[in-house]
Amino acid sequence: MNLDPAVRDGYEHFYNLDYDGAEARFDAVQKAHSGEPMAYNYLLMVTIFRELYHQDLLDTTYYAHDSFLSSKRTVVVADETRKKIESLTDKVTDMCDQRIKTNGQDKNAYFARGYAEGLHAAFITLADHSFTAAARQGYAARSDSEKTLKIDPMYADAKMAVGIQQFAVASLPRFIRMMVGIVGVGGNKEKGLELLRDSATHGVATSVESRTTLSLFLRHDARYPEALEVQRGLAEQYPHDYLFRLEQANLTKDEGNGPKAIEAYRAVLADAKRPGYFVDARLQMTYFGLGDTQRGQNDIRGAAENYLLAASQPKCSDWLRRRAQLNAGEMLDLLHERDQAVKQYQMAAAPSGDQSQADLAKKYMKTAYAGK
Repeated sequence: MNLDPAVRDGYEHFYNLDYDGAEARFDAVQKAHSGEPMAYNYLLMVTIFRELYHQDLLDTTYYAHDSFLSSKRTVVVADETRKKIESLTDKVTDMCDQRIKTNGQDKNAYFARGYAEGLHAAFITLADHSFTAAARQGYAARSDSEKTLKIDPMYADAKMAVGIQQFAVASLPRFIRMMVGIVGVGGNKEKGLELLRDSATHGVATSVESRTTLSLFLRHDARYPEALEVQRGLAEQYPHDYLFRLEQANLTKDEGNGPKAIEAYRAVLADAKRPGYFVDARLQMTYFGLGDTQRGQNDIRGAAENYLLAASQPKCSDWLRRRAQLNAGEMLDLLHERDQAVKQYQMAAAPSGDQSQADLAKKYMKTAYAGK
């Protein structure tokens, strides 16, 4: 079914971030294949990633480093969306459970159940910071995928979940593994990357996801040239995917090539002005990344302007808006525009909504940011 033209059409829309278009196509697929758990997984995938995108959680700058583990961010997910995610996850799990009871060698059922578990683990990790529950679900996804591979060692798609777990577990400090209850679970970074490369090359359902994850993991370990090579391939295949283009700029920035990163961010902004080029581009992420890069290049005025532009975007999440306001305030302090800086700090520390920037903002309201 993953090769069905209707399914591939849905994926095309999904990878160009046309989530509503993808959902409409996958909904038709589900109606035509109501007995197949993967048909419900397609809808689960769209529902989760659309929500994460709208929450500004798909800019990997947020979780390319371990700092997101201690983030104070609170993500508010609408009850209707959360219920849909839980319902679809339970539906896939129940369907697969029944198929496995009937046939313990049903490799597709093991894979589909593991796929749903992995999607749900990603959601509760990023949206809820439920690391203990997410770690256990991630391990369950790995276990189901390993069972798939035991039945069919050539089932390349199943290697993605195993690869993710191998890398993630090896990356976590021992005390965090103890906290989330996965002590004794094996992990190996290079083995994880090898499995992801295999699923990226030979997978049908997980090729793009595997490459996206591979790029993220390489970025996490500061292997920027390798990550950029993967990301360029994704952006070339899907030039209208705003996130793939943004990630190229982010990686170029992290690699230390500030001027080239600025050029890449500006290219994204220029294409965003072209009618229909991107679907619902969340430009706050580009403006913020551009501001960060200009800050690193000591273009304080340019950084301040782009942080302010990030904060002013109408669909900007409260969390990212307040991060941008705090950063704008710091730049304005460096420019000796104290009154304007304090206004930004006041907004970043406002009592209602996201409070992740409040402590620093209050600090700089009392004492001007001096920079490092």
